[in-house]
Amino acid sequence: MRVRTGVTVLAVMLLAVTATGAAPAPVPASEANTAPSHCGSRERVSVPGAEFQTTACLRDMTTAALAGTQYTDSTDWSPLFAKGTKNPSGVPGVQIDGYFPDSSRLNATHGWKHDAQFVIRLPDRWNGGLVVTGAPGNRKQYSLDPLISDWVLAQGYAFASTDKGNSGPDFYTDGTRPGDAVAEWNSRTTELTRAARKTLQHAYGHAPRRTYMTGTSNGGYLTRWQLENHPELYDGGVDWEGVLWTEGGPNLLTYLPTTVAYRAGAAGADDMYAAGFAPGSEFLWPYHQSAYWGLTQKVYRAEFDPMYDPDCPGASAGSTTAEILAPCASDASYDYAARPRSVHRAVERVSLTGKIGKPMITLQGSLDTLLPIATDSDVYTRMIDDQHRARLHRYYTIEGGTHVDGLYDTYPDRLRPILPCYRSAFEALTQWVERGAAPPASRTVPKPASGDVVNSCALG
Repeated sequence: MRVRTGVTVLAVMLLAVTATGAAPAPVPASEANTAPSHCGSRERVSVPGAEFQTTACLRDMTTAALAGTQYTDSTDWSPLFAKGTKNPSGVPGVQIDGYFPDSSRLNATHGWKHDAQFVIRLPDRWNGGLVVTGAPGNRKQYSLDPLISDWVLAQGYAFASTDKGNSGPDFYTDGTRPGDAVAEWNSRTTELTRAARKTLQHAYGHAPRRTYMTGTSNGGYLTRWQLENHPELYDGGVDWEGVLWTEGGPNLLTYLPTTVAYRAGAAGADDMYAAGFAPGSEFLWPYHQSAYWGLTQKVYRAEFDPMYDPDCPGASAGSTTAEILAPCASDASYDYAARPRSVHRAVERVSLTGKIGKPMITLQGSLDTLLPIATDSDVYTRMIDDQHRARLHRYYTIEGGTHVDGLYDTYPDRLRPILPCYRSAFEALTQWVERGAAPPASRTVPKPASGDVVNSCALG
């Protein structure tokens, strides 16, 4: 997409903020666990529609082996999971990195400075399935490597991930009209799914027998949107705390202004509860106030409503971490309902309906303090019910879960990671799709009083 204004690629990722340095320096093939002998013709496979690609035969495509090499970017995923998370390793295969044609330049990974970047991983021992995802927040294509890629590769799935066509806190500068940047996320995910399916057919001699869509945060939104709009491409999906966009609300722009007002002293705790934030989540408010709320409100408001305050954030969210995270003072009084119809039309372009066409499992933490569960998955589940699609859906509220699992390490007595519940949900989905075994009924999954909550979770 064409960029509206000049931007600086910065080091803070929206919806999952982390200090991010430059892309890892390429590691010589002799030091990067390459082993061409076992890959055969798969090493020569091309991705349909790609403008550029590189291919490597690797002894191990998991983060245990790839961290510190050119084949992943640990700065993009480092705070997303709890310490003590156990991940599999030792999965040989072919990794394809590249990009589709795109005119924007927000993603500097590999020094390419080119958006629409992707990674596709083809295991030597393929189970016939494909898992597709898109980056959470405004991270990039490797951000889910330890959360999703490692685990599904070890089960034999091929894996494909996209940067969604724009990344970083200046993502809103991509496109020519309000809503273009977010709309591109959906089209890029569809593009990658189609290309990955054809790539697997060329690599293994047949198309994938099962294709699953999944993701967290913005990736959960992508899962919802794809199963609503392109169910023909997928057999099912797992939606991990997807962002809810609806034209009439709720959406980010209907409740985040309250958080900006709260920071400014113009709103109190009762206003926060009324906006949807859960009682009991107060201990998480200071962190989110400093790292999430102001940034998220200002950049999404700039994406859908750039004329509200053209000077803030302006052409860039900032050039320092402090500038990037700082809210716009004007957002404390932002009233989405009163904004012009053009703003609502921009949101409508990317809105969800609940009309999913394939089985889907949704998970969200009861203490999500970026996307309050009361204004997100609770609402989306009702939307699915209203579309008479409840038979295709299960919804699990994870007691003590919050938006980013890394916060568990700070509050182990109050929180629990959602990742093990996500993995249980993925297994439940595949059993549902492939064997007709219905998952447990929708419910709240209680936090156990003892046991390894970092690596285990029983949904039923």
